[in-house]
Amino acid sequence: MSVGLSRALWEANVDLARAALAHPFVRGIAAGSVPRERFAAYLAQDAYFLDAFARAYALALARSPDRDGLEAFARLLTGALAELRLHASYAARWAIDLGTVRPLPATTAYTDFLLATASLRGVGETCAAMTPCMRLYAWLGQELARVPQVDGNPYAEWIATYASADFAALAAELERLLDRYATQTDAVRDLYRRAMELEVAFFDAHRWTGTA
Repeated sequence: MSVGLSRALWEANVDLARAALAHPFVRGIAAGSVPRERFAAYLAQDAYFLDAFARAYALALARSPDRDGLEAFARLLTGALAELRLHASYAARWAIDLGTVRPLPATTAYTDFLLATASLRGVGETCAAMTPCMRLYAWLGQELARVPQVDGNPYAEWIATYASADFAALAAELERLLDRYATQTDAVRDLYRRAMELEVAFFDAHRWTGTA
C-alpha cells in the first residue's frame, strides 16, 4: 500500500522532529522550568510568526483552485486566529506588549520564507511550506502530554492546546490539502525540509540551556 505524500514527507524529516522534541527549550516547557521571561520572549516571537502564518493561509485561500480549498483554508485561518488569541491571553496575564515585538533573525527567516512561498508559488507548494509547523506542534503537544504532568506547570495550557484533538484535526486538514494539491517533487521536498529546519532554528533562537 502506498504512503501518502504528507506521511512520506513527515517520515523523511522525523530526525528534525526528534531534534525539536529533545530541544532544551521544549523539555523546559514540559518541566515548567523555562523562566517566565524566556517563555514570554518566545511567545512574543511566536505571535509575530503566527500573524504571518495566518496571512499565508489567506493567500492560499485566495489562490485555491476549488471550493474545497476555499472552505478548508478558511477553517485553517480561523484556527490560526484562535491560536493567536491564546497568545494574547498569555500576554494579557503577563503584561507582554505584543504590539512592540521586534522579530529575531530566526523569526524573520521563517516568516519571509512562508510569505514568499505563499505569494510566489502554487497552493501545493504553499502547503508543503506550512504543514511542518502544524504537524510538528501537534506531535510535540501529544508527546509532551504522554509524560506525567508537573503540578503547577505554568505552561500546561500550551501543552494542552497542541495536544488537543482540535489542533490535531487542523494539522490533518492541512496534510489532506498537501496530499490533494502537491506532488512528490524536489521543490516540495525542499520546502518541507526547510520549514522543519526553521522550526528547530526558532527554538534555538531562545538559547534555553536548562539554567536560569
